[in-house]
This record gives sequence, structure tokens and C-alpha cells, in this order.
Amino acid sequence: MLYIKDVLLQLLFALTPFVLYNIYYHDKTANYSKRFINITCMICLFMSMTFHSSVQNGIIFDIRYVIMFFGMVYGGMTTGLILLVEFVLYRVLIGGQGLFSAMIILVISFNLSVLLAILYRRRSEYRNLITFLAGLSFSVIPICVMYVTERKYIVENLTFNILAMPVQNFLGIWLLISLFNKAVSDKQLFQKYLQNEKVETIAHVAASLAHEVRNPLTAVMGFLKLIRNDSISKEKTNYYIDICVEETKRTEVILSEYLSIAKPSTPNYEQMDLVPQLNSVIDIMTPYANMNSVTLELHNEGQELYISANPNEIKQLLINFIKNAVEACSYISRGKVVIRMTPESQLYAKITIHDNGVGMSSEQLERLGTIYFSTKSKGTGVGLTFSYQLIRSMNGTVNVRSILGKGTEFVISLPLTN
Repeated sequence: MLYIKDVLLQLLFALTPFVLYNIYYHDKTANYSKRFINITCMICLFMSMTFHSSVQNGIIFDIRYVIMFFGMVYGGMTTGLILLVEFVLYRVLIGGQGLFSAMIILVISFNLSVLLAILYRRRSEYRNLITFLAGLSFSVIPICVMYVTERKYIVENLTFNILAMPVQNFLGIWLLISLFNKAVSDKQLFQKYLQNEKVETIAHVAASLAHEVRNPLTAVMGFLKLIRNDSISKEKTNYYIDICVEETKRTEVILSEYLSIAKPSTPNYEQMDLVPQLNSVIDIMTPYANMNSVTLELHNEGQELYISANPNEIKQLLINFIKNAVEACSYISRGKVVIRMTPESQLYAKITIHDNGVGMSSEQLERLGTIYFSTKSKGTGVGLTFSYQLIRSMNGTVNVRSILGKGTEFVISLPLTN
């Protein structure tokens, strides 16, 4: 029973990177970084060596080789060297009878880990086989080395070394690699769908913008033709030129805001006033609403509301909600979307997006914000999933009320900064 407890504890340490990944990156669109791998592997290695398995004083066993192999697969050689230094220093500090044997095992296992990690990254079709070989090697090598250097120990504790150690290493490496790889693959799939969703949104908005931009350009062309007429007075000419300049500026603003949404988002957060961001999104979405015969109304008190966020992500978030509201109203006559922005208890900026569209059932409301769920026939649900995750990552909240056939109201609360 004691062996089982030790093995389960070591397996818990082996799965720690997977658990921390799901906790830390749950609300993030980014995937793991090498810094994350370095930190989590160092923590796991320290914990596994501190609470090691042992049946004889001075001879310890843990999942150090599993962590090293995992670190080299996902963090590269730099991670492997960091873990190597950490292990050597800590193992020397622990000391004991098995120190010499541990260093021999380390030399063999570390070099083997380097080779297997390179093969794992380069030959994706053989990853299951490589994982199996890693688990087998990390189970057999310690037993063989210990049999040569500490034969009496191996003979006296044969059951532990033949059963407990292979199970610990096999299960540890298989669970950690397979589960972490699945989590990373799911995150990559989410990122791909999110990018496709963003491209589709941009395409829809671009179609309406093309129509909107054509109007001022047509006016500019008309006034320029009038200016060529010599019979027009200087005052009239200047008046027409002023109109042309204003229309050109309006076109430039629309295109600039559209490009700020279309360009790749940077992860930097900054203090920003939410009101201008919402106004620019309204300018972008108004042509799309007009194209769908939907009225957009904006109500705000004109008060500055500062939050800490990425401007491009905030714009994308607002576009996702407003676009969905517009599309929900496009199937009815006199569709209308009302957006209100107000401070809430001086702590939050509250954005309310209300539409009189088709609404949602209680079952649809329960699944809203879940990845790959959408009320639209061709939707993936990734846009709202991204929006929900972004709001949660900013310590904000989102509430929704909807009545089927009568409309939907989203209330987004984002924390204000001083």
C-alpha cells in the first residue's frame, strides 16, 4: 500500500504541467511559452525529488527523467540543461548512498532524452513509439545501473524495482505527454478557428465598408467635376473643396479603423478610454447594420471610462457582440440594436447591447460561449468563446437575458482603472 501511495504521488507531480497549463491558459488565446515550460518543469522536478519514493535510506526514485524528457520535447535543449543543473545541485545536496549511481543513470538518461526529444519533434508519425521507448528506457536503465552498483539493494527490494518503478515511469510519461499534447492541439485548433472567424467577420464588414466608402468618393468626384467649371465663383469652389476634404477625411477614418481590426493583435495591455473605442466600432459596424436594414443606436454619458486592455482585442470583442446582434435583427422588419455605456459603482464600465431580434431559448442560453456552439447555421461559436474568455481574463463579467422571438440583451462589465 505504501508503494501505491508513493507512485500516485509521483504521478501527481508528473501531471502538474498539464494541470497548470489548463489553469493558466484556460482564459488565454495564446498557447504555452518556453518560459511556462521552464518554470513548471523546475517546480515539478523539485517537488518530485523532495517527496521521493524510497525503500532504503540514501537511494531515492522519482519522475525526474519523465520531467526532463517532457521539458526537452516542449521547451527544447535550454530547458533540458536548466533541469540538468537543478537536478545535479539538488541531488548532491540530498546526498546518500545512491548519489554515485544517480549520476551514472543521469548521464545515460539525459543523453537518451536529448535523442528521443529530437526524434519526437521531427518524426510526428512515430511519437507513440518514441513515448513508449522513453518510458521503457527510463524504467530499465535505473534498474540495470543499480544492479551493477548496488546489487544487494536490487535483490532485497526486487518487487519495488520491478513493479513500482516501471509503472511509475510508464504511466507518468504516457499520461503527461499524451494529455499535454491533446491540450496543446485543442488550443491550436481553437486559435485556427478563431482566426477563421475573425477573417470571416472582417470579410462581412469589408463588404459593407466598400459600399459606405463608395458614397463619399462619388460625392468627391461630383464636386471635383463642378470645380472644373470656370463659371463657378471662388467662394463656391472653396466650399466644394471643403466638402471634398471632409468626405476624404471621413473615408480615411473608416478605413483606418477597419485596418486596426484587420491587422494582427499584439498582446500588450495599456490604459485606454473605452468610449472612443466603442465610437470607432460603431463607425465600422454602421455600414454593416445598414446593409442588413438594422438601426444602430449609441447612448453614453460622455464620461471617460479607462480600462486596462489591448485596443485591438477590445474592438474585436465589441464587433463580435454587435455583429451577432445585427444578424439576430436581420430576419425581422425594423430591426434595432441599442448600445449603452455607463459607469457602474465607479468600479466597472458597463456596456449593454440590446436587440429586438429573434432571441434565444433557455437551452441555447446555457450553451452560449461554449466553443463550437453557435445559433447560426454556419457559425462555429468561436467568436463569442473568444469574447467570453477575454472578458474573464480581464476580471470582467458578462450576463445575458433573452426571450425567444423578442430579443436579447448582453451586459458586459469591465473593471475600471484609476
